[in-house]
Amino acid sequence: MATARKRPRPDMEDSQAECPFTVIHPDPNEKEKKAKRRRQESEDQALPKVLLQASPFSPMGKFKDVHNTMDRHYQVQPYKRWTDMTRYNSFVLNGVKYWSEGFIFVANNSTIERQKNPGEALQPRKKSDDDWVARILEIRASDEHHVYARVYWMYWPDELPAGTQDGKRFVQGRQPYHGANELIASNHMDVINVVSVTAAATVNQWDETNEDEVQPALYWRQAFDVRSMELSSAEPRCKCNRPENPDKKLIGCTNEDCRKWLHDDCLIHEALLNTYKRLGTDKPHKPTPMKEEEEGEGAQRPLSPSESGAAQTAEQSIDVKPEEQQTIKLADVENALPSVKAEDTTVSVATTTNNSAKPKARGRPRKSEPADAAANAKPYEGLFEAVVRDELSPPVLEITDLRENIAGGEKSWTEPLRCLLCGQAIH
Repeated sequence: MATARKRPRPDMEDSQAECPFTVIHPDPNEKEKKAKRRRQESEDQALPKVLLQASPFSPMGKFKDVHNTMDRHYQVQPYKRWTDMTRYNSFVLNGVKYWSEGFIFVANNSTIERQKNPGEALQPRKKSDDDWVARILEIRASDEHHVYARVYWMYWPDELPAGTQDGKRFVQGRQPYHGANELIASNHMDVINVVSVTAAATVNQWDETNEDEVQPALYWRQAFDVRSMELSSAEPRCKCNRPENPDKKLIGCTNEDCRKWLHDDCLIHEALLNTYKRLGTDKPHKPTPMKEEEEGEGAQRPLSPSESGAAQTAEQSIDVKPEEQQTIKLADVENALPSVKAEDTTVSVATTTNNSAKPKARGRPRKSEPADAAANAKPYEGLFEAVVRDELSPPVLEITDLRENIAGGEKSWTEPLRCLLCGQAIH
């Protein structure tokens, strides 16, 4: 069973949203279950069926098991009470219609606490403190006072449990590539009382291979299989082979033999490492070498000596992926309902005033930690800082010297951007 582990129901006195149902995930091939089935059949009792829920999520990335579909066998208990209820295509709560297969916001303990104390000063909130998000799989009701939804939970990245496998690493919580409005699809199933629903949600799947796609609302790209505690892969970018954070800037190399997207953080890190190696803690930056290079023809040649008569390297350019096109904004979801086919059967819900709402690791894992730490070391911190000036043409790196008591030299200068993979500079 993996039902209430990540989504514990609030205490009854807090939520008033009673739900008597639980979901279990038996193995339909168990011999013991077959024997139990024979006994039940002989006693003419209702036969609890083990059903298969086909996953509504198809992530672009892969799991280690390439045949993993995230489909799950399940039973809702108590079985007879659940199956005796009428199945509906939609329900109406507080004048808003919610459809099966649609996304919803669901109140959690933090939501209830905020509703109880509306006058208190608001504390800083994390995404995991916001309403939970779920996708409705099935709606059943015995009457307008007892309406329930079987759901798959969407995870905020902050909720990823310890031991989650992300590629070759084991992680917990939000990762650097997760955006502010990013969710993670899962096959974590539960049954909820629909009076806990606070609003309809708009959640889109983000196709990372479409570089021009912009999401106007909440989005997901990865899926989390609660059985194996594994995340599906995300599209690697840059020299670091880490995924893109859509809230941050990417810079694209247009060298036809490269065409890779680079994290601006990685470009800055590389430039500052080189600056630190060149100047250390006490050497001033002197612009003379840069001026000589600009005035001479050598500026158009590779830094290494070229052979006599060798062809000159062609000038390269780089495209900047605009930050505003990558920023994911939270859409107004109060009135946005999922796009579904119209259905005829709807149940109205009776409510009361009390309702609430990386470098590749080799060998044993412990031996990879020092290598990772060395790769991410920032000896330049407090000594130099840099920004990518992509509004200039061509874009450049602007480096600032923060060191004190350094005689001579410049305190701020610019350097050309170089692709971290092919080494081509921006001209």
